[in-house]
Amino acid sequence: MTEIISKRRATNKPIAKRCLKIVTFALSLTCAFAVGADSDSQARFLAAAVAQTQSVVRYDGSYRRIPYPGGDVPANIGVCTDVVIRAYRAIGIDLQRLVHEDMRSAFTQYPSLWGATRPDSNIDHRRVPNLQTFLQRRGAALTVGSDVGRYRAGDLVTWMLPGNLPHIGIVLDRRSTDGARPMIVHNIGRGPEIEDMLFSFKVTGHYRFNPVLSLNDGNGTHTLGERP
Repeated sequence: MTEIISKRRATNKPIAKRCLKIVTFALSLTCAFAVGADSDSQARFLAAAVAQTQSVVRYDGSYRRIPYPGGDVPANIGVCTDVVIRAYRAIGIDLQRLVHEDMRSAFTQYPSLWGATRPDSNIDHRRVPNLQTFLQRRGAALTVGSDVGRYRAGDLVTWMLPGNLPHIGIVLDRRSTDGARPMIVHNIGRGPEIEDMLFSFKVTGHYRFNPVLSLNDGNGTHTLGERP
């Protein structure tokens, strides 16, 4: 009996090795595709963010009922979060759906600042604290600091404005006139604009959200690979 088991194990070794090679090859293809897709996605993401500065958008954060998924407020209105939402949607990433699904599975992990008792797909994704929580749960949070070199094109940054008003913007691949800082596209009340304001207010969050490299760990939280 022992001899039979030994023979079976010996026979299974080549099969196991072949299976391991197949899995390793498949993973290498997946990683190569993800990195390549990410490079293209980032360029389109930044272009979509910048394109918003060509439109007249009135600052309006009032509650509105919108379709789900893929819903949006009228194109001629918006707030800081809408710049981010619309830029991601241009590359096929629906933050409305992603945030809503995550809040449905982990509602108590999100801020309770508005008296809500359940997720609301009309507004949740348009609130900066909710986006911060979502990004944190997705493993996208980076260390906040004043080292300019740590802020890369495509990163998301959050600030606290005077009056304790949370704000969010996107780091661009453009530099300030003195070349010292990356420019930011955001809507602080005048409509989407490109501005040298990275350190104009207190930075409260720095995120590198890469949906292409996002992996579901099966527990409602996610980890992300950082862009090289």
